[in-house]
Amino acid sequence: MSKRLDYTQIAPAGVKALGGVYGYVMQSDLSPVLVDLVYLRVSQINSCAYCLDMHKRDLLQKGMKVEKLALVQAWREAGHLFDDRERAALAWAESVTLVAQTGVPDAAYEAARAVFNERELVDLTIAVTLMNTYNRMAISFRNTPQAVMEQ
Repeated sequence: MSKRLDYTQIAPAGVKALGGVYGYVMQSDLSPVLVDLVYLRVSQINSCAYCLDMHKRDLLQKGMKVEKLALVQAWREAGHLFDDRERAALAWAESVTLVAQTGVPDAAYEAARAVFNERELVDLTIAVTLMNTYNRMAISFRNTPQAVMEQ
């Protein structure tokens, strides 16, 4: 599969605006590991190879164990490998990403609010929706994962 176009060159102002949102999320009170974990889960749901590769690398670089990384897509069955905040963030990310199917029910909101304050929940939702945007850009224009380029 080959890249369709380089949107970073065609619409640099738009990409810069997305980068501003990314910068906002990274300066929030959410831990960078939690944010990358959510980015990875959203990218798994959307099957974005480019983003999967990037966030897997980011999490490994930040010290996440391979055993934990391997179980992100099955986090519900992973016992206590994921802490309460991680579990709540992953559940929220799934519900928001799959909004057309879930409608983000009250139960999902209440579960997230039990662990995150209002500001954190808004910032987490911005992170989830940003990654959904990045996934759609990368998939639509066929960004090549770094792992493929290294071969």
